[in-house]
Amino acid sequence: MASTPPRRAPDELWQSGPSYTASDRPLARLVARPVREFLRVEAAGSLLLLLAAAVALLWANSPWASSYDSLWHTHLVLDVGPLHLDESLQHWVNDALMVVFFFVVGLEIKYELVNGDLRDPKTAALPIVAAIGGMVVPAGIYLALNPPGSDGSAGWGIPMATDIAFAVGVLGILGRRIPSSARLFLLTLAIVDDIGAILVIAVFYTSDLSLGWLAIALALLAAMAVAKALRIWTVVVYAVLGVGVWFALLESGVHATLAGVAIGLLAPASPLLKEDVSRKYAREALRDHHLDPDELAKLRFLLKESVSVVERLQATLHPVSSYVVLPVFALANAGVELGAIGKVFTEPVGIGIVLGLVLGKPVGIFLASFAAVRLGLGRLPEDTTWPMVLGLGAVGGIGFTVSIFIAGLSFPGADLLTEEAKIAILLASLIAAVVGVVLLMASTRRQGGVSRDEMVGPEAGSPTRTSLDTQ
Repeated sequence: MASTPPRRAPDELWQSGPSYTASDRPLARLVARPVREFLRVEAAGSLLLLLAAAVALLWANSPWASSYDSLWHTHLVLDVGPLHLDESLQHWVNDALMVVFFFVVGLEIKYELVNGDLRDPKTAALPIVAAIGGMVVPAGIYLALNPPGSDGSAGWGIPMATDIAFAVGVLGILGRRIPSSARLFLLTLAIVDDIGAILVIAVFYTSDLSLGWLAIALALLAAMAVAKALRIWTVVVYAVLGVGVWFALLESGVHATLAGVAIGLLAPASPLLKEDVSRKYAREALRDHHLDPDELAKLRFLLKESVSVVERLQATLHPVSSYVVLPVFALANAGVELGAIGKVFTEPVGIGIVLGLVLGKPVGIFLASFAAVRLGLGRLPEDTTWPMVLGLGAVGGIGFTVSIFIAGLSFPGADLLTEEAKIAILLASLIAAVVGVVLLMASTRRQGGVSRDEMVGPEAGSPTRTSLDTQ
């Protein structure tokens, strides 16, 4: 009969030494810990995204440019029973891998609608109105230069987008000189902007609509909603239904990435179990200072289900989206030949995108915010000034990921227009980032260079949760 192993005192638990990453070994000290700390930095995802775009640009303009083109135009075939797909590697990235990004966006929207700023109409009013202004004005500027019927008119949705990762990453670089309330204003604005971009993609960038496949997609989404109502918790069920929704939307003509948004919005944003149930069981299980395997399994289940599905999925998928999906997307799409850079400032498509993002975004956001405050629809966030709103609007002009995505939808098969649009997006996003940083630094300068948040310190300030905090 096996004897029960003796229990060790708490201090004895550490006698075997720290974990590998906490040890003083050279690889842990010089590689593991620096990488871990880098991934915790708010702007880390933006830096990786920028690095991937730079690599793509250098590659596409190097003597090995042909290898870049041949790689991303290599066809991959998926043939499983009735499922037959034959797409280039670039299309697999844009139509399949980007579903993860849009799924995370859907989760973020759902969280904000249930638990965040979008839940309170008074708090959400100002960023919602500001986001609308930041979409309408850039689209208007673009259409003024590319009127309906012209070759570039389809690209009016390009300057409407704001890249959440880059925008919040820029604020992360500026540190605590940007008040928490201003960060939340920009985050909420960017989320509403994403909702607008999703609607634009769904309504205006859908061609050859197949009602039969669309009906199948809607039926599968309804099945997911029923499964959630029946409290079916098996992930496999939702994964199978999710793949079916994606394929049905792909065949319907609606862009397949919208499957990610729809499924994200269906995810439960409230815990499936009450937290006090888990606490009560944990206290009872630990009363005898011993856990058996059955108790441990039940504790794991109770603790997991005391956190909402939305929050758990965000924590799991934000790193995948930020550190894998978006850099791969940039690598696959940002590789354009810079020989056509001169056309950006001479052709209406390039001029419309640059002016829309660099000028239209801050002007639209500022004017809409000013009108909303004057009309009593909203109020300026605490510690946020009007010059700061202008700076935040300029940062909102960083279109990058979503703008590039819409550019590919706007000019399918028109390589010259697509490349011109992508170059304009890259230039405009860079200019918008620089202008935004300059305006924000100027608007937050105080005597002695210290803002209120810096004097108070993070422990006394308001919560600073952003979409990148969970990445």
